[in-house]
Amino acid sequence: MRRWCSGAVAALIAAAVVTAGADGVRAAADVPQPDGFRAEPYRAPVPDGLDGARVLDTPAVAALWKAGGAVFVDVLPKPPRPKLPPGTVFRLPPREDIPGSVWLPDVGYAELSADMARYFTDNLAAATKGDHARTLVFYCLADCWMSWNAAKRALSLGYTDVVWYPEGTDGWGFEGLPVEAREPVPRPGLDE
Repeated sequence: MRRWCSGAVAALIAAAVVTAGADGVRAAADVPQPDGFRAEPYRAPVPDGLDGARVLDTPAVAALWKAGGAVFVDVLPKPPRPKLPPGTVFRLPPREDIPGSVWLPDVGYAELSADMARYFTDNLAAATKGDHARTLVFYCLADCWMSWNAAKRALSLGYTDVVWYPEGTDGWGFEGLPVEAREPVPRPGLDE
């Protein structure tokens, strides 16, 4: 069932790309990079670049993943728990990620609290073992500014080999590449 759903989503994405045609590609290329971080709406067309970072498509990211050594960082926000009647059993569906990734939710917002900024900084340091030259690949979903913001934030922290993967798990899944269930790194004051 899950594979069918992934296939159905991939088919819808493909249909949207075919429908958009060259005009859709041109529109994305016309999206300017903001001077700072992008605020809402986060799910919107993204620019075709990020100054200081490499921008890679799915085949290039898949090759990087297969080669090993890069740190893959998913920045998709974790959905909030809905307000349900007491005693209601609720489980979020698992996040299916690029295998071996670290999931740092909520670090792609335009503004981070001091706790979330520290969470981002500390977890990048842990994932890279303090190596600011280690390759970091930031992703979310297609047309999601969260990954762009997080990659830009990593550059501002002095990381020198930053990759932005704008197709995210949508592009990865479309190509039928492997995924695995992922739990987020606990966020301060939210998941602890």
